[in-house]
Amino acid sequence: MIDIEGWSPSPQETTEIIQPGPAHGLAGLLGAPFDGVELPPLWQWLYFLERPPQDVLGPDGHPAEGRFLPPIPNRRRMFAGGRFLQREPLRVGDTVTRRDEMVAANIKQGRTGELLFVTVRQTFLRHGQKIAVEEQDLMYRCGAPDSAPPEPSYKEPVLQKTPWRTTFIADPVLLFRFSALTYNAHRIHYDEDYATNVEGHAGLVVHAPLLAILLLELPRLAGHKVTEFSFRARRPVYAGQPVAVVGHPDGELAVIGAAYASGPVSALTATFS
Repeated sequence: MIDIEGWSPSPQETTEIIQPGPAHGLAGLLGAPFDGVELPPLWQWLYFLERPPQDVLGPDGHPAEGRFLPPIPNRRRMFAGGRFLQREPLRVGDTVTRRDEMVAANIKQGRTGELLFVTVRQTFLRHGQKIAVEEQDLMYRCGAPDSAPPEPSYKEPVLQKTPWRTTFIADPVLLFRFSALTYNAHRIHYDEDYATNVEGHAGLVVHAPLLAILLLELPRLAGHKVTEFSFRARRPVYAGQPVAVVGHPDGELAVIGAAYASGPVSALTATFS
């Protein structure tokens, strides 16, 4: 049974000067353009990073304890989705404060048992003014996997006839480099033995935030400036699986999705300025 009674973490703030190096690193990883000034939406994930000492990490690579980590045993964590609203972009050279706070924690009954969904809100401030707000939905479950992982599909997905479409395949090197850029030590992204035998995945897991960034690249490369979006991760993507990323504009909106041969894996709806 998941028990979070009395768990009510207080907000925290982190202030950082936005440096160009991390953004240039992600641009090189994705083969994406970066003007050296404005961060595209979600590229703030390269900043305000926690760098905990090695001796406080748990067996999964995450800190065993943390302000927004629920106090539940044998915790397994997945990024489930989120929302983002941008009034002004973060810029290189800015001094920005990020204020983190937990806004929801709900226990739900899933197909394999109880699930805990935690929503953390991050508010970005420049000179005391709010410039962006992000909410992340994180899913936690306890205990060992209940069943064998599904066999991953490595069939090439069919690209829909939409204005925006591309195919993406993550290999272990790309996953390692993204983990390094975001200081993410979760072993499901680089330790295949742990990912399959302990957490019950079918292989190395592609970061859900990486998928969200890839979805947002489609309207950005088409010349649109995204000011708001919502993202939902439906099921894992594994290293080596070809993923189709497709989308289309609809007035001031864009509907974008990622899928492999056997079905959808994530979806995003974006609003243009």
